[in-house]
Amino acid sequence: MTTTPPTNTCAECGRETRHTVQVELRTESDKEENAKFSREPYRVATCANCGTEQARRMNNA
Repeated sequence: MTTTPPTNTCAECGRETRHTVQVELRTESDKEENAKFSREPYRVATCANCGTEQARRMNNA
Protein backbone atom coordinates (compact mmCIF):
# COMPACT_ATOMS: atom_id res chain seq x y z
CA MET A 1 0.00 0.00 0.00
CA THR A 2 1.38 3.41 -0.95
CA THR A 3 0.50 6.58 0.85
CA THR A 4 0.89 10.16 -0.33
CA PRO A 5 2.48 12.56 2.16
CA PRO A 6 -0.03 15.07 3.52
CA THR A 7 -0.13 18.56 2.07
CA ASN A 8 -0.76 21.67 4.13
CA THR A 9 -0.64 25.35 3.40
CA CYS A 10 2.76 26.57 4.55
CA ALA A 11 2.72 29.97 6.29
CA GLU A 12 6.28 30.67 5.13
CA CYS A 13 6.03 29.45 1.50
CA GLY A 14 2.46 30.71 1.08
CA ARG A 15 1.41 27.66 -0.93
CA GLU A 16 0.24 24.08 -0.59
CA THR A 17 3.32 21.89 0.02
CA ARG A 18 4.09 18.40 1.32
CA HIS A 19 4.64 18.11 5.05
CA THR A 20 5.87 15.46 7.44
CA VAL A 21 3.36 15.13 10.26
CA GLN A 22 3.85 13.67 13.71
CA VAL A 23 2.30 13.80 17.16
CA GLU A 24 4.46 15.01 20.04
CA LEU A 25 3.85 15.31 23.76
CA ARG A 26 4.92 18.81 24.78
CA THR A 27 5.27 20.15 28.30
CA GLU A 28 3.38 23.39 28.81
CA SER A 29 4.51 24.26 32.34
CA ASP A 30 7.85 25.88 33.09
CA LYS A 31 7.72 24.74 36.73
CA GLU A 32 9.54 21.47 37.25
CA GLU A 33 7.12 20.18 39.90
CA ASN A 34 4.15 20.62 37.50
CA ALA A 35 5.86 19.47 34.28
CA LYS A 36 4.76 15.83 34.54
CA PHE A 37 1.11 16.96 34.76
CA SER A 38 1.22 19.47 31.92
CA ARG A 39 2.07 17.31 28.89
CA GLU A 40 -0.32 17.75 25.98
CA PRO A 41 -0.42 16.17 22.50
CA TYR A 42 0.47 18.45 19.59
CA ARG A 43 0.17 17.85 15.85
CA VAL A 44 3.48 18.99 14.38
CA ALA A 45 3.71 19.52 10.61
CA THR A 46 7.07 20.35 9.02
CA CYS A 47 7.20 21.76 5.47
CA ALA A 48 9.30 19.59 3.16
CA ASN A 49 10.08 22.66 1.05
CA CYS A 50 11.39 25.20 3.60
CA GLY A 51 11.46 23.33 6.93
CA THR A 52 8.99 25.61 8.72
CA GLU A 53 7.30 23.86 11.64
CA GLN A 54 3.66 24.42 12.58
CA ALA A 55 2.41 22.99 15.89
CA ARG A 56 -1.22 22.81 16.97
CA ARG A 57 -2.54 21.57 20.29
CA MET A 58 -4.79 18.59 19.69
CA ASN A 59 -7.13 19.05 22.65
CA ASN A 60 -8.39 22.28 24.12
CA ALA A 61 -9.09 21.19 27.69
